[in-house]
Amino acid sequence: MYKKKVLIITYYWPPSGAIGVHRCLKFAKYLRNFGYEPVVYTAKNAQYPYFDDSNFKHIPEGITVLKHKILEPFNFFKIISGRRKETALTNPVQVRDKKQKFIDKLAILIRGNFFIPDARALWIKPSVKYLSKYLRNNKIDAIISDGPPHTNTVIACRLSKKFNIPWLADFQDPWTQVDYYNDFMLTKIADRKHKKMEHEAFKIAKKITIASPTWSKNLETIGAKNVDVIYWGYDEDDFKELKHIKTNKFIISHAGMLGHDRNPNIFFKVLNDLTKENIKFANSLKIVFAGAIDYSVKEDIIKNNLQKNIEYPGNISRDKALELTLNSNILLLPLNKADNAKGRVPGKLFEQMRSKNPILCLGPDGSDVSNILTKTNTGKSFEYSDYNNIRDYIHNLFDIFINNKKNRKINDISEYSVKKQVEKLANYLNEIVEN
Repeated sequence: MYKKKVLIITYYWPPSGAIGVHRCLKFAKYLRNFGYEPVVYTAKNAQYPYFDDSNFKHIPEGITVLKHKILEPFNFFKIISGRRKETALTNPVQVRDKKQKFIDKLAILIRGNFFIPDARALWIKPSVKYLSKYLRNNKIDAIISDGPPHTNTVIACRLSKKFNIPWLADFQDPWTQVDYYNDFMLTKIADRKHKKMEHEAFKIAKKITIASPTWSKNLETIGAKNVDVIYWGYDEDDFKELKHIKTNKFIISHAGMLGHDRNPNIFFKVLNDLTKENIKFANSLKIVFAGAIDYSVKEDIIKNNLQKNIEYPGNISRDKALELTLNSNILLLPLNKADNAKGRVPGKLFEQMRSKNPILCLGPDGSDVSNILTKTNTGKSFEYSDYNNIRDYIHNLFDIFINNKKNRKINDISEYSVKKQVEKLANYLNEIVEN
């Protein structure tokens, strides 16, 4: 049977690590189930913040993967900042390893005003040239782009306009509505350029998808049309070989970047108070924060005398992160302290839900995450400052742990599987291809 071909334009692709790679990777993995043969275009020599070879196993056998070299500014930043490579590649807007120096602020200013739409902007022209040649000799029925980086969005926009190929613009995060947009210290000229590019994308794209209902509505307020939601979802394959490990520790974990805008300082105070009041809690508590951690978070852990209870394993493979998730008693999920936090639905949420372990979300009332947790009975969401309810939730879960009680029953979560989300994606592709 003939499968329609879809070109997926993505910067993140194995061996890239962290959550960002899995959106397009899982699109490519499951699109064949719904009548589409993926052709992936990605960067040949990308400088990813994290590497994880375990992601290669999700690439469908025999698919076409096109690669073209990219020129990135990170090596220059590493040299002038005197930082180690892995630190230089971490987003300096969100995670800092020390108090911000002048060179950090300069790098952020240059990134926002001279690399538009983002730090991969130098990849746009060579990618359009390379893919134009490919498209002249190969039939493609539709294009999917994944942003950020919104360099992908711009590449797809230009190709769709040039070859009249229907394009679905997928957004992991918004563009000018993203929570850190104003941190780039943009000039009025740079701001206009960003918004002009964004509106051109809205105009050319036949379909737009984004990771949450609130963000979908927000995009429509600035001119986007035909917008729908594609959640990150969980992949059942990720959990097939994971093992439950019994331990006498009460484990609270978080895997992924933990920036200054998600510092759970009141949460740390709750843990500190509970350790003072309950010797069993103090002896049982184990906190594991894997990934890049902002220095302010580490400082608050010290202030709350939790050094003996905390482990920082650094960047770990996805398999290890999922294993940690599966074997934790509480899964911490702090949302960004930002105006658009109600629409922040992290990819890790769905993996946490699939683990069936209790989720403790910190974020605004009425958030999309809060609504999902309530619907599925997979956890609770509290305001960052809600000391009493955070304390009660942790205390109750510790009581379940220490007395070996049965945990609560969760509701059906199958609608949040990756397969269900890719099925929705394929239906949207059908709409724009047929029209």
